[in-house]
Amino acid sequence: MPSLNVSFTDEELEGVRAAAAADGKSLKQYLHDLGVREMQRRQFITGASHWADRLRGEFDDAFPDDVPPAERPGGATAA
Repeated sequence: MPSLNVSFTDEELEGVRAAAAADGKSLKQYLHDLGVREMQRRQFITGASHWADRLRGEFDDAFPDDVPPAERPGGATAA
């Protein structure tokens, strides 16, 4: 399995060790989980953005008062 060496200052390492201990995890498991969680967060944000973009027109039609003025037909003067 691939691995990675990560450098920390003494202060950073102390903080990361404390965070790992607070989560009840080893330092190795804590750092692994942070990386995986960040990857999953980015995938979620990308998916949510695509979903919102797909439904934006339908939402704007249903709630025209919630459309930002600059995006309304007629631009900012539509407000």
